[in-house]
Amino acid sequence: MDMRASGARWPTYALLIGIVLVSVFPLYWSIVVSSRDQQSVGSYPPPLVPGGNLWDNVVAAYEQGNFGLALLNSTIVAGTITVSVVLTSTLAGFAFAKLRFRGRDALFGAVVATMLVPTQLAIIPLYIMVTQWFGWANDLRGVIVPALVTAFGVFFMRQYLSSAVSHELLEAGRLDGASTWRIYWNVVLPLARPGAAVLGLLTFITYWNDLFWPLILLNTQNPTVQVAIANTAGGIEVDYSLVLAGTVIATFPMVIVFLLLGRQIIGGIMQGAVKG
Repeated sequence: MDMRASGARWPTYALLIGIVLVSVFPLYWSIVVSSRDQQSVGSYPPPLVPGGNLWDNVVAAYEQGNFGLALLNSTIVAGTITVSVVLTSTLAGFAFAKLRFRGRDALFGAVVATMLVPTQLAIIPLYIMVTQWFGWANDLRGVIVPALVTAFGVFFMRQYLSSAVSHELLEAGRLDGASTWRIYWNVVLPLARPGAAVLGLLTFITYWNDLFWPLILLNTQNPTVQVAIANTAGGIEVDYSLVLAGTVIATFPMVIVFLLLGRQIIGGIMQGAVKG
C-alpha cells in the first residue's frame, strides 16, 4: 500500500519540480546575462553559467539609472499605498460585508464595476487632474494618491470578511456596549489579519512593479525602480547586461521581503482557513 502511494506521488513531485524550474529560470537567466558583457549575451549557443561581471554591471546600472533614489522612491510609493489600501479596504470590506445601510448593494456593485474599466481609458483625465489641478508633475504624490484606495482591495476584503467574521460575534460586541468603530478595531481587524496580509503583499508587489503610470508622470531625475530600468533600456543601442543588472537590483528587495515574510503570510492563510 505504501509502495503504491509512493509511486503515485512521483508524477506530482515531477510536475511540481517542473513548475519550480520554469518559474525560477527567468530569474536565473537574468543573473546569467547581468553577469556577462554585451558581446557574450548575443553569442550562440547562449551562456548558461554566470560570468564574472555581475558586480561591475550592478554598479554601472546603479549609477547610470539613479537606482539609489529609485529604490527609495519605490519603497515610499509601494509602502504608503500598501498601508492605505489595507486599512481602507478592511474598513470598507467590513461595512459592505456586515453593516446594513441603504444602497449598500448598489454601492458595492458600482465599486466592482470600476474594475471593468481599463486603466488606459482613465490615464488622460487622470494626468490632467494630477498635473494641472494639483501641480504634481514629476511628484511622488501624483503616483501615490490615485492608488490609496483600490476596488480590488475592497472586493477582496469584503469577500474574506463575509466568511471570517460571524454575525454572532458582532452581536456579542454590541450587547457589551461596544460601538461600531470599537468592534471594527478590536474584533474585525484581528480576524482580518490573514486576508490583510495577503492583500498587503499583493499590493506591495503590484506597485513596486508598476511601470505604466510612473513612466508617464515621473522623469529620470525622480524615478521609481521600474522607470529607472526603462531609462536604462533607452537609447539606440541597448546594453542588456546593464538592463538585467538593474532588474536584479529591483528584484532583490522583493526576494528579501518574501524570504522574511512568506512563512508568516502562508501561516496566516492556513490559520484563517482552519478557523473558517
